[in-house]
Amino acid sequence: MASFLQVSPSAHSCFLSRLGRPSGISIAKKSVRVGNRKARKSEVKASSGEKSSPQYDDSLTDVAFIGLCRRAYGELSGWQSEKGWLDGEETYKGMVEVSRALMKGRSAAEQRSAIIDGFPNIPDWFRKLFPYSKWGAELNAQITPAFFTWLVGPMETVEVEIEGETMKSGVHIQECRYLKESGCTGMCVNLCKAPCQTFFTEQLGMPLTMNPNFEDYSCEMIFGQRPPPLEKDPVMEQGCLTECATAKSGKGQPCWKLD
Repeated sequence: MASFLQVSPSAHSCFLSRLGRPSGISIAKKSVRVGNRKARKSEVKASSGEKSSPQYDDSLTDVAFIGLCRRAYGELSGWQSEKGWLDGEETYKGMVEVSRALMKGRSAAEQRSAIIDGFPNIPDWFRKLFPYSKWGAELNAQITPAFFTWLVGPMETVEVEIEGETMKSGVHIQECRYLKESGCTGMCVNLCKAPCQTFFTEQLGMPLTMNPNFEDYSCEMIFGQRPPPLEKDPVMEQGCLTECATAKSGKGQPCWKLD
């Protein structure tokens, strides 16, 4: 699901004014600072070796931005969920319901186009004034965790290797909130991964590759790495998740929503 930006500080602040601000979340145990609030890092369970999932304590600001995102999806889908708006968890569920409704009656390509059309229009002069740079890629990776935890959950900036060069332009999302809540391969690819990659790479001139992990719901964002054509992306072979309420595809078959 989409929401990050390339950068000049002025352009970034303009985009963030529409999409997101620092968030506060809490995740079980060890205290660390996130924005102006505290969050607790999840710990590994010694007995089973499994990670505990983040437990969200959405601030009023988080709830407001979740609501804005939900409203935007509603305008695109022509429908709105009956879920409440004041509780973070409740309105996030409403946002996911509305984004699922956006898929109805649309092909996979039409779903992706609808999301891209919802992004701000980027003039040609922007790409000329702010061409791709390693600095820009690394700045994107630094800014993303500060502004979008309300949307996808806790994340951190990491080093990645792009064409033999080590850069700190990667973002590791511990457990994507949107993928976990939706439990849907098609929603992840059509409403988040593909539109974000297209918007950043083609409209902003900032190559972006997103690699979701459908086993543990983590995701890797790599700013500065050009994504493969979607039809050649391994994600297109991903099947329906067992948690998905609308799963149809049989074992070993790609998710039916990707066609």
